[in-house]
Amino acid sequence: MPGGEEQRWETAKQRAARLRSEAHRKRLKKAQRSRYAKTSDALAVHHKHLKGLWKRLNKTPKPEPTGAQQPDGLTIKLLPFQLEGLYWLRQQELGHWKGGILADEMGMGKTIQMISLFLSDRQKPILVVLPTVAIMQWKHEIAKYTEDFKVMVWHGATRESDVDEIRRNDVVLTSYGILESAYRKEHAGFRRKGELHKERSALHAVRWHRVVLDEAHNIKERATNTAKAAFALRGTYRWCLSGTPLQNRVGELYSMLNERVEEAVTLDVTPDNTARILAMYYCKSCPCTSLHWQFSDRRTCDKCGHSPMRHINLWNQEILKPIQRTGAATGEGGHAFKRLRLLLSRMMLRRTKIERADDMGLPPRTIVVRRDMFNEEEEDLYASLYTEGTRKFSTYLDQGTVLNNYSNIFTLLTRMRQMACHPDLVLRSKSGIQNKLLGDDITESIWFCRICTEEAEDAIMSKCRHIFCRDCVTSYYEAAVAEGHTPDCPHCHNNLTIDLEADALEPPEQVDAHARGRQGILERLDMSKWRSSSKIEALLEELERLKSEDKTIKSIVFSQFVNFLDLIGYRLQRAGYRICRLEGGMTPAARDATIRYFMENAEVSVFLVSLKAGGVALNLTEASRVFLMDPWWNPSVEVQAMDRIHRLGQYRPIKVTRLVVENSIESRIIQLQDKKGAMIEAAIGSDDTAMTRLTVSDLQFLFSL
Repeated sequence: MPGGEEQRWETAKQRAARLRSEAHRKRLKKAQRSRYAKTSDALAVHHKHLKGLWKRLNKTPKPEPTGAQQPDGLTIKLLPFQLEGLYWLRQQELGHWKGGILADEMGMGKTIQMISLFLSDRQKPILVVLPTVAIMQWKHEIAKYTEDFKVMVWHGATRESDVDEIRRNDVVLTSYGILESAYRKEHAGFRRKGELHKERSALHAVRWHRVVLDEAHNIKERATNTAKAAFALRGTYRWCLSGTPLQNRVGELYSMLNERVEEAVTLDVTPDNTARILAMYYCKSCPCTSLHWQFSDRRTCDKCGHSPMRHINLWNQEILKPIQRTGAATGEGGHAFKRLRLLLSRMMLRRTKIERADDMGLPPRTIVVRRDMFNEEEEDLYASLYTEGTRKFSTYLDQGTVLNNYSNIFTLLTRMRQMACHPDLVLRSKSGIQNKLLGDDITESIWFCRICTEEAEDAIMSKCRHIFCRDCVTSYYEAAVAEGHTPDCPHCHNNLTIDLEADALEPPEQVDAHARGRQGILERLDMSKWRSSSKIEALLEELERLKSEDKTIKSIVFSQFVNFLDLIGYRLQRAGYRICRLEGGMTPAARDATIRYFMENAEVSVFLVSLKAGGVALNLTEASRVFLMDPWWNPSVEVQAMDRIHRLGQYRPIKVTRLVVENSIESRIIQLQDKKGAMIEAAIGSDDTAMTRLTVSDLQFLFSL
């Protein structure tokens, strides 16, 4: 065959291959498009306002804060950025949003900005829901910065039940726990002497002028009773306050979006109310819309009779599922992430301390990592624990059951973290774990929820003897029933039999110790033979150096392990330090008294704080040093702890010391924190470069020292 003919023949062959390839790409692109576009087109048939939703939102001017006037009756002069915040708050209420998310970095005065909003529009009543630890702080700030506000603290056993009396107050303060309890007693009821009783929730009976959720990330899990209790509140204006609106994953933002939608007005779905539109479920076969999943018989919609498959939640359709499928960097997920950023730009205001440094005039903050080594005995114990943990993890990995055994893996990691703090936290735990350190059974020294993989709150036990947070297992159970499944235990996968109304379990430390109160680790040790740990001695060395430089400096010591705080407190008191403590079981009055004692007594130089109890909603500007005794993989938790002292009202330079044991799991956690920090910044900040979450490979990383 002549060369020219061969060349033409080859060219034709290549052209045919190219055409086949292009046709394949078009088919693939069409198939990929159909997943999102076909659903969108089907929804738009019966819900015409959904068409062009994002184009309309993009044309909506982004609210730009400008200075507002100082409100009458406020006894403190607002800073320039706070006046801008007040202007933005008022504009959001006057517009169709009727609220939004104030997400200024912690320590920038979100509370005082909200109080200023109250003063600029004096209608009442106003409900503020917040962590228990923050109740007295809010009460004091309202009393300090206003002249005649009437405030009710709706907390404790003697809560006011008269709705009219509640309405007479300007501001009502309550906690998330009390709100959830009131909602549960009204909807699920409670048992007394074997009979089921229901009790009207006074909070949900009031039509509030304004509902404010402080530290709103407390409702990040939308299926929990706490979130549902918040959604059910009735209010004209609705606000979420959080310095960390996103802690782990994009789906957490849905609760803050949903909280801003009142169920009583969901039939009025106007084309310009994007928050309400995204929070709703829409039927593809008819005009049916609803705020909640309404399938009593688990087969057909209570309103329209169509199947669950015909009902789409727009938040999931437009944002969450595309990001989960393809990530946030490219493709369908990339477009969804841009939509999320567009939405937040219209309904959220966030400023950082760096951006407004000139306005705030805060002293500098220095963060250092002190790295120490195990002593010989600690290293041997840790090596044994690590070897056994790695063996178990490798077994799960080989069997492909890592995610199914996540709670077991979490317990292994918790053991290693505790061992890095002090061996006694593992060897002398209440559960007798010292006899099973290298055994196959995993026995926990804390009530550990098998669903959320954190220390169980309001813990209850199933028939198969597994522990859960009441909220977590209730939501898990209801979700399974709603989907037509028989609930099984998420740990052992037997049929789940559990009394959701049972009394909460006592903490392990309190079992068989009713008369003596909390039985901490000190009561289980022979303190005459007790030895400190490398980490405790490192802390003592830092405090001694600090005392030699300036005796007036106060320090806060954070740990996630209450028993570790017991050991730290014992060692510091033996060394002559005056200390006080803040723990989760304290009443609001006791917390307030403890905080005041630390702030007002110069001889008390160290405040021991449980990270879970005091990592949020505390103002401790009397201190200027923070010691983080054990790292956590969510960097937001540690940032919250740091900001207890680096906030308005602080005048001393701040130093934060993170104590880390080298060649342990702690050094790996520090590296994982960088990944989590990048994910959070990508969603609520200006960095689009990273959007990630912990995966099986991350767990491999933790077990591969």
